[in-house]
Amino acid sequence: MIPESIPNRVHIVEGDITREETEAIVNAANSSLLGGGGVDGSIHRAGGPAILEECRKIGGCPTGEARITTGGMLRATFVIHTVGPVYQDGEHGEPELLADAYRNSFRLAVKHGIRSL
Repeated sequence: MIPESIPNRVHIVEGDITREETEAIVNAANSSLLGGGGVDGSIHRAGGPAILEECRKIGGCPTGEARITTGGMLRATFVIHTVGPVYQDGEHGEPELLADAYRNSFRLAVKHGIRSL
């Protein structure tokens, strides 16, 4: 059963994450934080060099953790970059690391007063 408060707080949107008008977006990043393929690369390209510059200063992100940068030229003010595990066999802490990636992303949002993610 879905709690009554959820419909007023959670909205699922299908579309281009780089065009979302929200305070922050979450990027499924690689541990270097220097961009890559897929959505990660799209976020870096659309956001421009400011995101990459901040990511270089951060110096990477371990699996399960999260880091925050400017949104650069995105509509979103911030990008929360988080690194999920590469699935091996489910016996190398993958479920816990994935849960940590979500938890740490939400913690950063709360710490920075982000209300739309």
